[in-house]
Amino acid sequence: MIEDPPLLTINRRIERPDPKLVDKLKGAQTGHIVDVLGGLGAMAASIKPVAGAPPAMWPLCGVAYTCACYPGDHLALVGALAEAKPGEVIVAAIDNYLGTAVVGDLMMGIAKNRKLAGLVTDGAVRDVDGIIEVGLPVFCVGVSPNSPAKTGPGAVGLPVTLGGLSVSTGDVVVGDRNGIVVVPKARLAEVVDGLVRVRALEDTAMKSVADGLTFPERWKSLLDPARIRYLD
Repeated sequence: MIEDPPLLTINRRIERPDPKLVDKLKGAQTGHIVDVLGGLGAMAASIKPVAGAPPAMWPLCGVAYTCACYPGDHLALVGALAEAKPGEVIVAAIDNYLGTAVVGDLMMGIAKNRKLAGLVTDGAVRDVDGIIEVGLPVFCVGVSPNSPAKTGPGAVGLPVTLGGLSVSTGDVVVGDRNGIVVVPKARLAEVVDGLVRVRALEDTAMKSVADGLTFPERWKSLLDPARIRYLD
């Protein structure tokens, strides 16, 4: 006989990254981080700042604290609110379910009172005006006024998948107007170091464009006549 699973599983065996390294990613452009990661690392394009969010709510940076919610339910999010530490970002996976909201202004107000950094979900939110008044960054797929249940099942602090990425508690989440990027905890130091190089290259390239560059020299090899058929 199979035993009934618990309504909520909470993992407290968490290894968090060096806060000094996390701080070095604050203000970083998501595109630059992706470049350091080799061109990948962003969540699905559908996960963006909540509709109508002002520019002050676009930047996001913090350690991920994950929860997996059953579609139409957010008991796991309640558990995550109770367990997450100040400065962390709740990453709520709900399997792209948009039939109900996973969070509203009340929960985001509580998140702010608990000094969390924001929330990312592959689901919907509600009470948009109230969320904007709270002011914490919220990244989501859509908006629905429908209310979720709090009956479970769910999991907190365990790896989740959303937006095409696997996210573990302890990874670092960085967001801006372009979307969300996840830096695996094991690659945090590498990304921090690589950002210096990427920013320098980007600054040089943009200065060249501002000075009138019409076609980069390194692109010419991409248009090698031996590899192209022209139709004139």
